[in-house]
Amino acid sequence: MMLAPQSSLNRDDMETRRLAAAKDLLNGSSQSQVARRYGVSRTTASRWHRSIVVKGLDGMRKRRATGRPSRLTADQVDTIRKMFHEGALAHGFSRDRWTTGKLAEAIERKFGVRYDQDHVGRLMHKFGLRENRFAYAPTAAAADTNVSVAATA
Repeated sequence: MMLAPQSSLNRDDMETRRLAAAKDLLNGSSQSQVARRYGVSRTTASRWHRSIVVKGLDGMRKRRATGRPSRLTADQVDTIRKMFHEGALAHGFSRDRWTTGKLAEAIERKFGVRYDQDHVGRLMHKFGLRENRFAYAPTAAAADTNVSVAATA
């Protein structure tokens, strides 16, 4: 069983993946096998194994997310989505195409919250306002092929 790459998993999916990997580790799979099967590094598989040994399966359960809380409320996020779909012209810009800089400016004007335009790009992705440019989806054929990369210079 191969789960999706980590970047497309939510917290519940990541917990499911960790618990499935823990089951495999407890049933005798090597850390390398688990790493390949679940699309993680061997370091991650090793960390999972150590967590099982020290804390048991409870060590593999999700924990409260750490990090700085959002400076925007859920209602403000909904308003940003509406603003985005209304277009940049409706919010005082000369062209109707949103850029991260324009959206950062609009957020600051509307809510008094200043974000760097690079961070606004991440917010756009998080809020579903930006299409994925690249989606990693390994094919079964590629996974089964043992291709070695050699320098051809």
